[in-house]
Amino acid sequence: MVIYFSRISVLLLFLCSWNSFITTEAYDALDPTGNITIKWDIMSWTPDGYVAVVTIFNFQQYRHIQAPGWQLGWSWRKKEVIWSMVGAQATEQGDCSKFKGNIPHCCKKTPTIVDLLPGTPYTQQISNCCRGGVISSWAQDPATAISSFQISVGQSGTTNTTVRAPRNVTLKGPGPGYTCGPAQIVKPSKFISADKRRKTQALFTWNITCTYSQFLARKTPTCCVSLSSFYNETIVPCPTCSCGCQNSSQPGSCVDPKIASVVPASRKNSLEPLLQCTKHMCPIRVHWHVKTNYKEYWRVKVAITNFNYNMNYSQWNLVVQHPNFDNITQLFSFNYKPLTPYADINDTAMLWGVKFYNDLLSQAGPVGNVQSELLFRKDPSKFTFEKGWGFPRRIYFNGDNCVMPSPDSYPWLPNATPNLATSPFIILLIAFFSFLILM
Repeated sequence: MVIYFSRISVLLLFLCSWNSFITTEAYDALDPTGNITIKWDIMSWTPDGYVAVVTIFNFQQYRHIQAPGWQLGWSWRKKEVIWSMVGAQATEQGDCSKFKGNIPHCCKKTPTIVDLLPGTPYTQQISNCCRGGVISSWAQDPATAISSFQISVGQSGTTNTTVRAPRNVTLKGPGPGYTCGPAQIVKPSKFISADKRRKTQALFTWNITCTYSQFLARKTPTCCVSLSSFYNETIVPCPTCSCGCQNSSQPGSCVDPKIASVVPASRKNSLEPLLQCTKHMCPIRVHWHVKTNYKEYWRVKVAITNFNYNMNYSQWNLVVQHPNFDNITQLFSFNYKPLTPYADINDTAMLWGVKFYNDLLSQAGPVGNVQSELLFRKDPSKFTFEKGWGFPRRIYFNGDNCVMPSPDSYPWLPNATPNLATSPFIILLIAFFSFLILM
């Protein structure tokens, strides 16, 4: 009996340790401090409430909010109404029948707010508004990583002690994935005048912090990676069913490339993808090709292909982790910025398109791809093409982790084969089952 329970204990311990190999993606090791901060600044009091400026700061290095843009929601704690808004609007007015004469902009207990579109009249704009809800990532363009609107709230209280922060804040960017904490009272925000000679400050400020989880955003991955090299004829495709499998029981669930030319373009930038039929069924494929080997340099070609007929990816970006990024020499037709969350390690790069040239990844089809080449200087102390060293450790597209092929399938040098027996995981697995047998 003692031996039986000890075996169960060992098995439970192993299962717990197995869970430690699986990441939750809520914490991003490549952007450990990345978040979206919503700042709610009360600027003035009104007879029955206040006027506030709400600002959304995207402090994420490489995760942006693309079209159709952000949606911000919350629940009022009391009987608040929104009298008016500048730079944004509520999607529904709600029941305002008890009001006579001056009708509020929104009377819903749980309003949903969206940004106004470009081209909005200047009288309805404030600074950092009206981009259709699109917010850049902080590394790509800090100037457009901010979105703001002004809101006039009534029936809310007119002092610091009587107003209440909204609760149950939700942020869609544009789909699910963000979890927002409760509002926190912080030091009032300060503002510098246009001539930079005077500082003013808000009367009261709340901060709300939202973090992203890929698992909350969607059930399946959104991208995969394929690999090839000049020294091996093998092209390693994306793993089968990386982002799902073709549904043979539902004809029309994906588009046969042979009839792609007749696919209607009426649902651009829809959150529901319409994918080209592939074995991997991912909206995005990233291909990494080790192209050329020189005496002191080596060259890589990167190609990103869109298989989604319902989405144009504006302001796309790619994050790649490889140990030779500390010696990158030149890029062709992509922008580059090193990401160094840990100061002593420079092995991660952020790549994105050149504005007005290839910053838009068009829908699936003949022009639904972008590509570039990267030139690396060799470091004799660590450079090698053996054991798949020339391929990336991980790749993110628009902030989502892409599915990589299994390391044992990488293109290997001629006369070299992967030695699975030396894999630490295989050794651990063999040792565990050997231990159970001995018991």
